[in-house]
Amino acid sequence: MKTAVCQTDGEWKLLEDTCIITEFKNLLLSSEDLIVDDVANFVANLSDTVGEFKEQIVNSTATISAIVEILDNIAALNIQEVSRDSMQDILDTVDVIVGDDSRESWVVLNANETRNVSSKLLSSMEILSDVLIGTFSIATERIFLDRTTFNNSFKADLNNSVVLDIPNTDISNIPITTITFFTLNIVMPARNTSFNINTNSNDTLPDNAINAAVVLVKLNATIQNVTLSYSKLNQSLSLHPQCVFWNFTLLNNLGAWDDEGCEFISEINNTVTCRCNHLTSFSILMATDIPRAVREALEIITYVGVGISLASLVICLIIEGYVWKAITRNSTAFMRHVSIINTALSLLIADICFIIGASISKNLEEDYEASVDPCSTITFFMHFFYLAVFFWMLVSGLLLFYRTVMVFSHMSKSTMLAIGFILGYGAPLIIAVITVAVTAPQDGYISKNNVCWLNWSPTKALLAMVIPALTIVFINIIIVIVVLFKMLRRGVGNVAQNDEKQTLVVILRCVVILTPLFGLTWSLGVGTIVTSNNNGIHITFALFNSLQGFFILVFGTLFDSKIRSILSRKFPTTSTTSNTTRSTSGGISSLSGLNWIRRLRRNIYRVSEATNSRSTGASESFTNI
Repeated sequence: MKTAVCQTDGEWKLLEDTCIITEFKNLLLSSEDLIVDDVANFVANLSDTVGEFKEQIVNSTATISAIVEILDNIAALNIQEVSRDSMQDILDTVDVIVGDDSRESWVVLNANETRNVSSKLLSSMEILSDVLIGTFSIATERIFLDRTTFNNSFKADLNNSVVLDIPNTDISNIPITTITFFTLNIVMPARNTSFNINTNSNDTLPDNAINAAVVLVKLNATIQNVTLSYSKLNQSLSLHPQCVFWNFTLLNNLGAWDDEGCEFISEINNTVTCRCNHLTSFSILMATDIPRAVREALEIITYVGVGISLASLVICLIIEGYVWKAITRNSTAFMRHVSIINTALSLLIADICFIIGASISKNLEEDYEASVDPCSTITFFMHFFYLAVFFWMLVSGLLLFYRTVMVFSHMSKSTMLAIGFILGYGAPLIIAVITVAVTAPQDGYISKNNVCWLNWSPTKALLAMVIPALTIVFINIIIVIVVLFKMLRRGVGNVAQNDEKQTLVVILRCVVILTPLFGLTWSLGVGTIVTSNNNGIHITFALFNSLQGFFILVFGTLFDSKIRSILSRKFPTTSTTSNTTRSTSGGISSLSGLNWIRRLRRNIYRVSEATNSRSTGASESFTNI
């Protein structure tokens, strides 16, 4: 019988499965009356049957549980010797039930009433490994066993997953057995000593994960110094590594990961080194995320910020549409506002995709296979439109360069528009498509951390966002430096100074947009990857990233004096008396700044009119941006 519950999203979640494949029900009954002399033939029959029904087994929690019970019955027989052939059959059996395609079944098994099926499996392996005879190696797809002779010291690289090092001892000529389980991280729960045994959930510490192979070490002697160096399974995890072993007696014999007698030594180049004073089954636990309290704060900041950003972008587009005819009377102003509108539109769509992606991400943990396609689709559009934001900012930077450095050159509106759209949307589309084509066949396009975003480890798909973004920021910074140098150089010559002051206003406005909005935000984004345990960087990045739409409204639209002038004529406001306004130092400072800008503007326009007959093109370039 199978028991499932209908969730709020309409999907069914399996709670219990008592349907055992008939052949394994019979084998389970036989194992209860098994004698030592029949073990070899029995495990051979078990292995053959598992191979015949492996596709059905991985989706049947009851059958997996029955197989573990069979192995436990075999281990309880007090067998004195297990041969290589018998151990091969046992490992072939275990290999099938610990594969990635059985992940969902183990989630159910670890969350049921007993919650110790995985612990019972590991216990059986420990018991059987202790009675092996001979020296040999066995390798299956997901397991590697090595049995050799220990002489004073021991060092072994266990299939590039774990390096085991036992230094000099007084022990010689005794067998040592190691079994490395490469996928037992999906079988064993990540619960530790803080697990609440009374909860109905399997979560121990929801932010923890087993991030290395599980290695079982058996040696019939007391060892007080063993060093293990693990290769991390998920290289993006770097928070709070814990060196642990599986303690079968914890939590009323439920079993959990324990760090007693083990200590963390170092983490270098994605290799975590631990030292323990005993032998058993080892692995490492690592935090899958920043602390829960900080994560909750980040979620609040992000969603409130994205809401403000969406509202700001809508207001920005409405304002730009309202003043469009009045402010696009020349090619420079036309392209500047085309860039602002497309930057805002791209970010608006990207933020909407982000909200949809967040909703899909919640389903990834419950049904990864069903959610992976919509998650990949929304990730593609987020990648494309976030890139478009940066490339339209590059268009703005190139426009600044063109109109301030190449003053006397001329380009038609249609040509500028074509270049803008090719660069603003064509380049992001090419990068987004190439990213999918390269990483999707390796199943490395989207993140493995139940988030709809680009993968970091192992394909580094996220670099397809970070590298173009920071490259554009760098290019725009170079443009600003060149323009400043050009302006200062002209200031020494015979060019009208007021024109240069107007250029300075334009440059300052672009710097205000480029530096904090794009450079700082995505530099912090890189920082969250490099120093993922720095809560301050995470919070600052969330704040700046979620408020980008607000920054575009303020610095891209409202800081434009022409737009403010048009809006003030349409929506006149009643000002308070000047005495009241100037009663505070802040008011005086604000008015002084505004008066300085107004005087600067008047001087610029006077010079522009005076020099109109000599350099009409140059005047337009400086005064209408």
